[in-house]
Amino acid sequence: MALDPFADEPRQIMKGHEIGQDLSMLSIDELDERVEVLEQEIARIKEARDRKENSRAAASAFFKLGQG
Repeated sequence: MALDPFADEPRQIMKGHEIGQDLSMLSIDELDERVEVLEQEIARIKEARDRKENSRAAASAFFKLGQG
C-alpha cells in the first residue's frame, strides 16, 4: 500500500460499515467509535467544501475586477 505524501494524517478505516446497515449487533463502544470517525469525516468534508467555496469566491472577485 502506497502512502499519500500529501495526506494530513493517516486514514481511519471502519471495516464493513455501510450506510443504513443494521446496527443492533454493535456494542456501545463500537457505535461511539463509528460516531467519532464519521464526525471527523464530516468535519473534513466541510473543510474541503469551505476551501473550494473560498477559491471560487476569490476567482469570481478577480474576474469581476477585470471587467470594469
